[in-house]
Amino acid sequence: MTITTPNDHAQQVGILVPAGMLGAGFDPATIERGLSLAPDVIAVDGGSTDSGPFYLGSGEAKTTADAVARDLRILLRAAATAHIPLIVGSCGTSGTDSGVDWVAEIAESVSTDDRLDLSIARIYSEQSAAELTEQLRAGHILPLPPATELSAETLASCSHIVGVMGHEPIAAALRQGADVVLAGRATDTAVAAAVPLLLGMPPGPTWHASKIVECGGQCTTNPRSGGVFATIDRTGFTIEPLAPSAACTPTSVAAHMLYETVNPYEMREPAGTLVVSEATYEALDGRRVRVEGSRFEPAEQHTIKLEGARTCGFETVSFVGIRDPHIVANIETWAALLRTVLTDRITQTLGLTSGDYAFDVRLYGHNAILGNLDPDPRPAREVGVMLIVNAVDQATATAVAKLANPLLLHLPVPGMAYLPSLAFATSPAETERGAVYEFVLNHVVEVDSPTSMFRIQNRAAAHV
Repeated sequence: MTITTPNDHAQQVGILVPAGMLGAGFDPATIERGLSLAPDVIAVDGGSTDSGPFYLGSGEAKTTADAVARDLRILLRAAATAHIPLIVGSCGTSGTDSGVDWVAEIAESVSTDDRLDLSIARIYSEQSAAELTEQLRAGHILPLPPATELSAETLASCSHIVGVMGHEPIAAALRQGADVVLAGRATDTAVAAAVPLLLGMPPGPTWHASKIVECGGQCTTNPRSGGVFATIDRTGFTIEPLAPSAACTPTSVAAHMLYETVNPYEMREPAGTLVVSEATYEALDGRRVRVEGSRFEPAEQHTIKLEGARTCGFETVSFVGIRDPHIVANIETWAALLRTVLTDRITQTLGLTSGDYAFDVRLYGHNAILGNLDPDPRPAREVGVMLIVNAVDQATATAVAKLANPLLLHLPVPGMAYLPSLAFATSPAETERGAVYEFVLNHVVEVDSPTSMFRIQNRAAAHV
């Protein structure tokens, strides 16, 4: 389906969201159910920053090619059968150019195998550090809390930088005739909002519905059930699950505004702010919810968020399990002793200073997640100890972990009359994780055009 201009006569627009992420899997029957509801677009997110900086820093995908191909085969066939667009955002997990190409190559292979007549557009979102440095010097890059002022050196240190697009580049690709849009880094909502906005739906209900459907079944009573279907009209939207085992309720739908938002009543997009403080949620029946009262406030200045990651050393990890009751009862003392003895051994044996390495001892089953904030004071029955070593190179990180090996295996606490034997989870005990990354950009660029930072490559259908 080629979309050229907004349609003021459209009364409603249907969005089929098969899952929270491409490659996560879904029941094909739910797609058949979704097609029976006459959608105008199939939209799905392809990634996020949830899994940390590695995927942006390395340019690698979190999902496997087989999983992406399986989902794409079902969705491409559905889009071709229904003559509606398929939109995927944040391709390859982090939306790098290589991630877009990776998903596009899979999609083109599936299209060739299935002889699908589809035009596939790629939207690239990677940014040049040199060009961003010019924007920085011109005062057009601003920090978002809690980030501080940006430097040209930080930009240059990033292995990959992406701009987070709104719906506009996706809409531009659709206007150019794309049947399938594979976008780089995009807001989760932009993927679902592009077609409704192109077809003239009001921005308040459109952006609110797009926020609710972004994670598929997470807004239902059975989050693992698959996808959802939203119907947007002139005054609001209606949402329902695709799986018969799930239901949307006013609570499950309203609660999704708590997800990944600083303020549950507002959500910022590049073009403005969604405001839902006056929204109402009404159960139409046991499975569907009607939402009205959402509004969208356009921003005075369009901004594009930047995400960037850089290497911060090399990592080696070891993991040991402790069930010795005396050590578990004195686990804080044992961990403190481990840190002291290991630091001394590193200095004496390797001659390293604190700037050459760092290590962390995490006590799983005790307080590894909440630390001193853990409200449960009960002692653990067993504790898993993870040693994470970071150093300037892999050899140094592994050398430090190897020094820790006999300590993790046999270190007693004061007062023990025997030498304990603890249990490593793997052999060898040291696992080299390679380069590790950190996020270093949480900034926005002020732009005159919402599409200027993104590049569209549209390939005509080649299969008949």
